[in-house]
Amino acid sequence: MSFLPNILFAIVLIIGIGYFSKNIKKLIRNIKLGQPLEVSDNKSQRWKNMAMIALGQSKMVRRPIAGLLHIIVYLGFVVINIEVLEIIIDGVFGTHRIFSFIGSLYGVLIGTFEILALLVFIAVIVFWIRRNIIKLQRFWKSEMTSWPKNDANYILYFEMVLMTLFLVMNSTDVHFQAMNSGNVISQFIAPWFNGLPETTLYMIERSAWWLHIVGILIFLNYLYFSKHLHILLAFPNTFYGSLKPKGAFNNLEAVTKEVKMMMDPNVDPFAAPAEGAEMPAKFGASDVQDLNWLQLLNAYTCTECGRCTSECPANLTGKKLSPRKIMMDTRDRLEEVGKNIDANNGEFKDDGKQLLGDYIAAEELWACTTCNACVEACPVSINPLSIILDMRRYLVMEQSAAPVELNNMMTNIENNGAPWPYNQMDRLNWKDE
Repeated sequence: MSFLPNILFAIVLIIGIGYFSKNIKKLIRNIKLGQPLEVSDNKSQRWKNMAMIALGQSKMVRRPIAGLLHIIVYLGFVVINIEVLEIIIDGVFGTHRIFSFIGSLYGVLIGTFEILALLVFIAVIVFWIRRNIIKLQRFWKSEMTSWPKNDANYILYFEMVLMTLFLVMNSTDVHFQAMNSGNVISQFIAPWFNGLPETTLYMIERSAWWLHIVGILIFLNYLYFSKHLHILLAFPNTFYGSLKPKGAFNNLEAVTKEVKMMMDPNVDPFAAPAEGAEMPAKFGASDVQDLNWLQLLNAYTCTECGRCTSECPANLTGKKLSPRKIMMDTRDRLEEVGKNIDANNGEFKDDGKQLLGDYIAAEELWACTTCNACVEACPVSINPLSIILDMRRYLVMEQSAAPVELNNMMTNIENNGAPWPYNQMDRLNWKDE
């Protein structure tokens, strides 16, 4: 019977990690539904970007208050969870604070964890106030419906509970308090439990210990369904992010070749295509499978922070476009496609829906000014503009569904060699006036 808690702990751990692994495999499968993209260039710059943006939070601090609070929560999440390793070892082998053998260094570590736990708790409360009482505008846009709004609050509650459990666990651990080292914060909470029998303190400590580790496993598995998936995906997303100058257009290779042939006087325009020459099955993108895998990774990495939308000039002038909604819609459609595949034994069956039209309206796409403000604002290197441009390309090249103004301009370029509706011979007539 003495091994029963250890066996139970091992079972809980296996179930928690097993379910997490299953969801990660599904995540990778969904991302791989995207078109191939080669991003193996300039690895030194990519490592630097990941270190500066994902690890160093360099773009977060452009908004100092939110940036500082996020760094506190981020550090707390990373550092405090080092202590989870001790919990796992204690749980599996039946030990108690196995790392305490390192002496005074252990006290320094736990003391640091406790200070961070308190700071995280305070930061999370401030985040909650900013979101729910002050009601910052970017958190209350039209796309922030019940689930995105509630999801953000659930995460804040999770973090508050986990930090509380950590401090209560330390405060009621008689042996830890007797060490008088590392109990920087818990020493002020311990008096709340004065007068309780040692057996009661033990029960409270064990309950907090169990709830803390089970809560962490639940939170770990909740990530897949939450905007907090960026905790894991910010690193690959910043590593594989585009290194091209903002505004550089991604030309279609097939179209580029065709234009070069048209400009080559030695090419017979009536010759049959070369054997083996392939044209893309579709120009642009109308559904998630037409996007590349990095764009799908972007969608899963979106933090829903709304910085992109708050910087978007089209959105600020009342247009329907919201870059955040573009990413959220892409992720929602990708999830729908993934569930379709799961329900049909690994094969996607046409459901009569697509990203364009059913999720994202043409009006949103054409409202974009292509200014790259959303790309610059994103703290984790997401590029909503690339998705907008690919869907515009589909509208123009597959459906000839560009706005009248754009169609007129392209017609003028085709007929007059310029976007203006004047014959080349008439362009200088203005000088006679």
